[in-house]
Amino acid sequence: MSTGETIIRVGHSPDSDDAFMFHALTNDKIDTGGLRFVHQLEDIQTLNKRALAGELEVSAVSIHAFAYVADKYALLSSGASMGEGYGPKIVTREPMTVEQLKGETIAVPGTMTSAYLALRLALGKDTPVVQMDFNAVLPAVLSGEVAAGVIIHEGQLYYQDKGLHQVLDLGVWWNEQTGGLPLPLGGNVVRKDLGEELIARIARLVRRSIEYALDHREEALAYALTYARDLDPALADRFVGMYVNQRTVDYGPEGRKAVQLFLDRGAELGLVPGPLPIQFVG
Repeated sequence: MSTGETIIRVGHSPDSDDAFMFHALTNDKIDTGGLRFVHQLEDIQTLNKRALAGELEVSAVSIHAFAYVADKYALLSSGASMGEGYGPKIVTREPMTVEQLKGETIAVPGTMTSAYLALRLALGKDTPVVQMDFNAVLPAVLSGEVAAGVIIHEGQLYYQDKGLHQVLDLGVWWNEQTGGLPLPLGGNVVRKDLGEELIARIARLVRRSIEYALDHREEALAYALTYARDLDPALADRFVGMYVNQRTVDYGPEGRKAVQLFLDRGAELGLVPGPLPIQFVG
């Protein structure tokens, strides 16, 4: 380690979209100006819990979880994962309607995920759930262990190949409820106690990493495929395109509005603390 090097621990999920986004920082493709980014790969529920304790300087978190960590972290303007008329899906083994689902226990990939908050907003705050690792949800639905499950990550693209049926796409539901806004799922946060100068440097580098990936798509995708959990390369490419795009470079006015509205609606139902004025940096 060189003298004067500052270590920035970055938490993100071991998924193809996050790997794509952080490729340039992980593999030294851009000049970090004396900052050394050390990547810590965890599932999103674990990252949400670590953010509660303020452990990492930079982390991916669920937008839902941000309501609980806004005292310690600010949202970076770069790094959003948003569903543009698509998102986490409620799936079942046999065809069902939303009405038939009422009262049934639904498996969720963590109670701090945005998928969980979206489920509560769509189906009601008293919907019975059981929390599982996101990788366990689809098998639990297949085996009949649970009546339904909310699937996130790449499972959104291949659940039909397993013979499962979609009851509701939460991204479509949100889009219809809000007059076309995207569904905010994840974002990158930076710890406020790092100070304005360091935060600004980190914000610039995270944005540059995302821009590098989009400008060098084949190279970044090749790296991302190592995290695609044996997903067909064409599906992995499609998944990355769904969640890493110009909205990831910057939320934009619609994206910022969507984040505020998502958490405001959660607060109105008593599902998250609020109302919460949201700070974006970078």
